[in-house]
Order: sequence, then C-alpha cells, then structure tokens
Amino acid sequence: MAKQPQPISPLKNFFAGGFGGVCLVFVGHPLDTIKVRLQTQPKPQPGQPPLYSGTFDCFRKTLVGEGVRGLYRGMAAPIIGVTPMFAVCFFGFGLGKRLQQRKPDDILTYPQLFAAGMLSGVFTTVIMAPGERIKCLLQIQAATGETKYSGSLDCAKQLYREAGIRGVYKGTVLTLMRDVPASGMYFMTYEWLKNTLTPEGKSVSDLSVPRILFAGGLAGIFNWAVAIPPDVLKSRFQTAPAGKYPNGFRDVLRELIREEGVASLYKGFTAVMIRAFPANAACFLGFEVAMKFLNWAAPSL
Repeated sequence: MAKQPQPISPLKNFFAGGFGGVCLVFVGHPLDTIKVRLQTQPKPQPGQPPLYSGTFDCFRKTLVGEGVRGLYRGMAAPIIGVTPMFAVCFFGFGLGKRLQQRKPDDILTYPQLFAAGMLSGVFTTVIMAPGERIKCLLQIQAATGETKYSGSLDCAKQLYREAGIRGVYKGTVLTLMRDVPASGMYFMTYEWLKNTLTPEGKSVSDLSVPRILFAGGLAGIFNWAVAIPPDVLKSRFQTAPAGKYPNGFRDVLRELIREEGVASLYKGFTAVMIRAFPANAACFLGFEVAMKFLNWAAPSL
C-alpha cells in the first residue's frame, strides 16, 4: 500500500470537501433529475405505456418539455446543502481515520478506511435527509404538471407547516440505510484506487489529474452499486402522500416487490451509473485541488 499523506486534518477535509461537493452537483444534477423521475413515475394503467420508457426517453421528454432548466430542477436545495453536506462528509471521513490512528503516522487498513467512510455517512444524514426530501419533491413536481411549491424555501416551509420537523426529515432512516454502507464503499474504493495507481516510491498526493479522475469516478460507481436499492425506496417514501406507507420502508419494499418485482429496486440504474463517474470524478478532483491549495495557504490548519 502506498504511503498515505500525513498528518490527517479533518478541518482541511471540511473545506476541501465542500468545494468538491459543489463540483459534483454542477456535473451530476441533470442525471440525478432523470434518476428521481424514473424512480417515482406512477405505475401505468393496463394497456397504457409508462410515462418514461427509459433513461434516454426521460432525458428527451424533459429537455423537449422543459428545456435545459428542467434538467436542473430542484438544484437550489442540493447547492445550498451540498457545501456543508460534503464538508461534513469529508470531515467525518478525516475524523474517522484519525480516531483509528494510535500514532499520527499510522497507515490505515482498508477495513479501517471503510469504517471511517461509514462514519461520514452518519454525519451527513442530518443535512442530506431534508435536502433529498425537498429535491425529490421539486424534481417530480414538473413532471406531474402541478405547481405546489414555488422553490426550495417554499417547499421547506410547506412541509414544516403540514407536519413539523418530522415532515422535513421524512426518510431519514432510509437515508442512513443508503449512505452509511455506501459511504464506506465510496471512500475505501477511492483510497484503494489511489494507492493502486500510485507508482512505486511516489506519494499519493502526487497523482496526476487523469488518475484522480479515474479513481474518483470508479469510487462513485462502487458507491451507487451499494446505494441504489435503498435510494429507490427513499425516493418513493419521500415523495409519497402523507400516510401512504404507515410502516415506513417496509411498506414501500413490499409494494414494489409485489407490483413491479425485484428489478424495481434498480430503477434509474442507467441514469445513476452514467452520472456516477463524471460527477464523482469532478468531486474528488475538486477535493484534491482544494486540499493542495489549503496545504499551501494554511499548512498549520
């Protein structure tokens, strides 16, 4: 294993992670919109075709019907939330690594990196759950032809007025079920690929841009390979009318399996995987660039 950069600075991870998250949203949001619309489209009536036949059909209909702005529908919520969310995510990962070190120069094993990644998933849920709830509602709103919410802030206000803080945080357990194992896979894969791609005798901090992009992109694919089933359940649950699923995700799971089969847990798979590589490549490149700047500008931070 190539030597990991030392010492670990959770604070630098915080700032660099925020910048990386902004890069991810700008690159990946259009396909995230497609993913959510595919995951939440209603079951067609007998003899009727589905609203969207697949990823490219959904992309075409969104572009034709709403223009480029339609692909960026609901982006305000993740943009507002993504900087602190990814900042906290990378901070949690840095903290998780540091907590497992007995000495500052200890090199962590891959199971330890996975555990540190899982901690980051716990940290981000506080921000991620309401952001995802608002984003999903805004993304499907345009497809249904209704205009219940005028924007992210209006959506948050209405949710709070209707059901209090529980309404805003609906889907928190499913967000945890998605992000804790997926984040562990995400960071462990990235660190493993960085070490694998680092030439003998070199430091991982000297990796070229193409290698960082490759490692970050593949980490995103591994992340979503774990996250898609709970993400489908989360999207359905968070956009369902109040009271539809009284037993939470168990009711959503039973309904999906009964009506659409096990394959329904992988709805949006194509859109997710097309998005995962470039979005996460951009995220980790942004993180590494910001980290190098911080190491230069504030070495003692």
